[in-house]
Amino acid sequence: MTGVFAAERLLFTPATPDNDAIPTIFGFPNEYSVGITSLGYQVVWATLAMRCDVQVSRLFTDTQEQLPRNPELVGFSVSWELDYVNILNLLESLEIPTRAAARSDNHPLVFGGGPVLTANPEPFADFFDVILLGDGENLLPNFIEAYKEVRQADRQTQLKRLAQVPGIYVPSLYVVEYHNPDGLIKSIQPVDEAIPSRVEKQTYRGNTLSASTVVTEKAAWENIYMVEVVRSCPEMCRFCLASYLTLPFRTASLESSLIPAIERGLAVTNRLGLLGASVTQHPEFQTLLEYLSQPKYDDVRLSIASVRTNTVTVQLAETLAKRDTRSLTIAIESGSERLRQIINKKLHNDEIVQAAINAKTGGLTGLKLYGMAGIPGEEPEDLDATVAMMRSLKRAAPGLRLTLGCSTFVPKAHTPFQWFGVDREAEKRLKKLDKELRRESINFRPESYNWSVMQALISRGDRRLSYLLELTRHYGDSLGSYRRAFKELRGQVPELDYYVHANWSLEQVLPWSHLAGPLPVETLQKHLATAQSLMPA
Repeated sequence: MTGVFAAERLLFTPATPDNDAIPTIFGFPNEYSVGITSLGYQVVWATLAMRCDVQVSRLFTDTQEQLPRNPELVGFSVSWELDYVNILNLLESLEIPTRAAARSDNHPLVFGGGPVLTANPEPFADFFDVILLGDGENLLPNFIEAYKEVRQADRQTQLKRLAQVPGIYVPSLYVVEYHNPDGLIKSIQPVDEAIPSRVEKQTYRGNTLSASTVVTEKAAWENIYMVEVVRSCPEMCRFCLASYLTLPFRTASLESSLIPAIERGLAVTNRLGLLGASVTQHPEFQTLLEYLSQPKYDDVRLSIASVRTNTVTVQLAETLAKRDTRSLTIAIESGSERLRQIINKKLHNDEIVQAAINAKTGGLTGLKLYGMAGIPGEEPEDLDATVAMMRSLKRAAPGLRLTLGCSTFVPKAHTPFQWFGVDREAEKRLKKLDKELRRESINFRPESYNWSVMQALISRGDRRLSYLLELTRHYGDSLGSYRRAFKELRGQVPELDYYVHANWSLEQVLPWSHLAGPLPVETLQKHLATAQSLMPA
């Protein structure tokens, strides 16, 4: 094997495929260095490669393994909204029609999964035959077994059988009706009574979570071995997809899962990444830290995904500093106590200050903070509170390099804030923060407001957007391209403002109303009402 694949060190043993194994292509719609750094992609690929009834080849935008001439299944793991362009390009390169409706019995079934499709698959629904909603641990084996039952059948029979598997969504078997072509959704119904009216996202409830199946110097994070410490987040900030979409909060067992996984990885590399939305909230995190502080791991380079602010101890900072980490990342969302209450961010200013002091005392040189502009209920004085907070951190921990990364609030499906639109003032507010913090010589890194608008469009989109996505693919991925495409499709899709900026009514049918997340819509509305009760009238 040549090229990038030759540099791989596998942490699993691929099976020898049977003679009649299902020829499968599993793609990541980006370059190899990006795709191979995705833990989800690695794990699904290894799961398929360890089965003797599947013969799997990998496909990236810049390289591929030897592909089967007549694949039966072609899958994509989707982690980034705008990668849809690469999916369409890769399908064309395989001579597969980009729209599911144009495929015949001679074409493979095109399936997809990953965080983007689990959150809201609707803008991409017309491009996929099958979408896997939720955790792959049980979903993937169930998908393969069901497919084997109907492997020789015609396409329609295959799709109807697969639609019976919990968590498997077959978009073509659901009809969306609109009040008018550019109006609200009227209803989303299955084509017949044999198809479930709702598809439920699947949740894996075991205590063995994911770990890297391959380590390579060709990954974007060179030679990193990743271990998932926790899944979901117990904090439930009301805008947060990473929490609400993946509930309940689950932790990997320290003795039977985490430590053996870490030992496996550190046998082949000295770079370890601990992953999860709230890693330091693992109930035995302290013990894990002590385990990694052993002298035998002195040469290990350790990185930790974003940590909860009030768990930043001097010991954590010391351990990281010794393990070649220079800075730590915490999400504060805002320096305003009032705004944090609205979003259910259980955090006080003195805890943020203490985290900065502990980071510096423990030997770290930098602290990165994540904030957000345009949070529902935000007032101009909340921005002043954020500037004041950064100033107080500078005073409390002089010499610590402070960076505030700031995005614009984007509504996400299956969260209490899915009914809110993007605040039109957010761009001005990012500029105001930039100006104020520059005065304080604090490093400010705003995320592009235009990118947030495009993200909101896709995160709240419905099936009509597929036509728009096909147009913008040729115009380029700028906001100007999207505006141009909306103009061209006027009368066929709602305006950009409807998807991005409008506050939606609690009564309206949402694009994902037929797809059930972890919490019922009534619970989300209760959480929303609590937030609204704290907002200015």
